[in-house]
Amino acid sequence: MPHIHLGEGSFPLWALVLWTLIGAGLISTVVYRIRKGGIKTHQIALAGVGAAASFAVFQLNIPVWGGIHMNLTGLVGIIAGPLLGALVALVVNIFSAALGHGAVGLIGANTLINASEAIVAYYAFKTLLGMEWDVFPASASAATLGLSVGSFLMGAIIVISGVNGSALPRGDLLIAVGGLSALNLGVAVVEGILTGLIVQFLASVRPDLVGLTDRDTRDEPTGVTA
Repeated sequence: MPHIHLGEGSFPLWALVLWTLIGAGLISTVVYRIRKGGIKTHQIALAGVGAAASFAVFQLNIPVWGGIHMNLTGLVGIIAGPLLGALVALVVNIFSAALGHGAVGLIGANTLINASEAIVAYYAFKTLLGMEWDVFPASASAATLGLSVGSFLMGAIIVISGVNGSALPRGDLLIAVGGLSALNLGVAVVEGILTGLIVQFLASVRPDLVGLTDRDTRDEPTGVTA
């Protein structure tokens, strides 16, 4: 799924600074929101499990068109929330870069991409549930949408930044990145279905873990009926 696999020095310095500052700004906002509003204990536990799963899946790279892999960022966003989902994206990218999976200089850009996936997936999931969608289609669609946004953002970052040493004109680079994004969209559907199955299972055993307690309460009959 969306993740820039270019090596160190691939982006010009101005682009590295720009994406790092934007990524740092996002994480600073997330930390501020967490310190101000707090988070629930079970969300911390789910974020830890999600981070471990996401990091493990990150390393299962398929060497096609620069490398593709699943992220599980949509799943992390749905079960841990958008704030912890963004922090998980940062942690996973730091450890992945330490293993040579992605450049250290691109941590800011990749965090921005993966955090957007978690944030979009969370809010899309909540919106679809509010529209009375069932859990599986809501979570699968939300994860797919989040990953699609991340894929678009990844392509935009690469095209805007340009690639040092590339002989491709900007138009040809756009076509190449478009092909990679299209491939990622196909993987997004697969990961979306997997996310839907996992969230549906969690909802069947612990609906409170995916924020379905209030919904179940509303569905319960009240009062005396004939």
